Amino acid sequence: MSNLETWPAEQVCAAGEQGDGIELLSPRDVPLGGPRSMSVRRTIPQRARSLVGAWCFSDHYGPDDVSVGEGMQVPPHPHTGLQTVSWLFEGEILHRDSVGSLQAVRPGELNLMTAGVGISHSEESPEGRPPLLHGVQLWTALPGSALGIDPHFEHHGDLPVARHDGAVVQVFIGRLAVAGEQLDSPATTYTPLVGAQIDLEPGAELRLDVDPGHEHALLVDSGDVTFEGCGVPPAGLGYAAPGRSALVVRAAAGAPARAVLIGGLPFAEDVIMWWNFMGRTHEDIVRARDDWMALVAELGPAGAPGGAGATGYTEGAAGRRFGQVHGYPAGPLRAPALPDLRLKPRARPA
Repeated sequence: MSNLETWPAEQVCAAGEQGDGIELLSPRDVPLGGPRSMSVRRTIPQRARSLVGAWCFSDHYGPDDVSVGEGMQVPPHPHTGLQTVSWLFEGEILHRDSVGSLQAVRPGELNLMTAGVGISHSEESPEGRPPLLHGVQLWTALPGSALGIDPHFEHHGDLPVARHDGAVVQVFIGRLAVAGEQLDSPATTYTPLVGAQIDLEPGAELRLDVDPGHEHALLVDSGDVTFEGCGVPPAGLGYAAPGRSALVVRAAAGAPARAVLIGGLPFAEDVIMWWNFMGRTHEDIVRARDDWMALVAELGPAGAPGGAGATGYTEGAAGRRFGQVHGYPAGPLRAPALPDLRLKPRARPA
């Protein structure tokens, strides 16, 4: 998913101060684009906290009725320096990218795209889709050692699941221990991570064994949920600092609950994030934007070399950093204008 904000603020991803309790982060509503847009609830990044491990972006959306209209339509757009993690509770999304992938994602399946030096992709609600769309879009920051890797895409439809005392846990990325059972996702990671969906029956309590060196956060989708004894409202994020060897999640007696756990080793690098680009310096972002806009100018508004009515595929577009997405009916998104000031790291939260 693209960050379609017209005036994106630069974000420097740096862990905030860590206390003994659970830190509650409230979401903000972000409209994605124009008349075909969706609205999402974004919990990270924000000033209070911009990283949980390497997790640097969290959008929560739906349930949205996509039975009429076009549903989700995100034209080709670029990414650098990160992984995109697409996870659905309901519905279906069709992914296309510049390395040739064409892959639908459905509930219980993972679409994982690693941008590395640069990739472009689109997302759309396909024909014949289910009537509701509901899920999360997450990004993880790549460490400096992985910034230059070739872009690639993975789809995983068979992910580990544990069932224990009224709880179902499905790990879509990384690893997690549930009631002594180790769950390991086959997805490729570049820093120690965990991402898991947790479903609880009314009144169920789940204890998770975790690495005390890692930080974690729980994004609540639905239900009355406590995280380490602290109530986390739906669409809110509860953050737990390193130092815990176990985490307890509980649903109230009145209704079932669903949440997503993310976590990992605290990320040691400051990362400038602007629009869909991640880098380490202002120059990284400027270069990525220039490279993308050169491709946009070559492809034109119809998304084919030469613009509207053009056909074929030129070596110029093929050889550029972000490649070309084939099959999406509209041309690529233009990058927003860079701010007049130099992009630089913000101070860490006090």
